[in-house]
Amino acid sequence: MGQQDLDDLLARVSMADRTAFGQLYTQTSAKLFGLCLRILHDRAQAEDALQEIYVKIWQRAEAYQPGRVRPMTWLLAVARNHAIDVARKSRSGVSGKADGDDTVLDRLEARDPGPAETLAAKDERARIEACLDELVAERAEAVRLAYLDGASYAELAARFAVPLNTMRTWLRRSLLSLRACLSR
Repeated sequence: MGQQDLDDLLARVSMADRTAFGQLYTQTSAKLFGLCLRILHDRAQAEDALQEIYVKIWQRAEAYQPGRVRPMTWLLAVARNHAIDVARKSRSGVSGKADGDDTVLDRLEARDPGPAETLAAKDERARIEACLDELVAERAEAVRLAYLDGASYAELAARFAVPLNTMRTWLRRSLLSLRACLSR
C-alpha cells in the first residue's frame, strides 16, 4: 500500500468512515504491533496498546496533514509515543486501562505478518542496523535506547553523563544521519 493510499484512508477516517478505518487497520496493524512489541517486550501489553493506538487514530485522524509528513511516519509516531507512555506507566506501576474497558477494537483480530511482510521487515531492519553502525557507538546506543526502548531524554543524559540539550542534539543529528543513510 502506497503513501497516497494511506493518505486517502486517513482522510476518509477523519470523516468517520468505518470501512476506511478497517482497511487502515488491516494495512498497518502488523507494523504498529511490531513497534509496540519492540518497546513493551510483552505481547499482551502490546496488543492492548495497539487497540488504544487505533482509538487515538480514529479520534485524531483529522490532525494528520498530508504532504507535511508521510502517513506511515505519522502512524508510527502515534504508536511509538503511546507505547512509550505505556512503558513508563508500567515502570511506575500505574495501569492505563480500567477493568472492563471494552471497545470495538478489542474485538478486531490482530493479523500476524505473512512471509512477505516478515522478509520485508527483516530487510528493513538490516538496513537500519547498517545505518546505525555508521554512527558513533554511544550515539547509536542512545538512539536504540530512545526509540526502541522508550528511554527519555533525561534518562539518556544521565546514563551518558551529558547535559540534556546535548542529548537532544545527539539524537536529532543521529536521526538526520540515519535518514540520509536510509535514503541512499
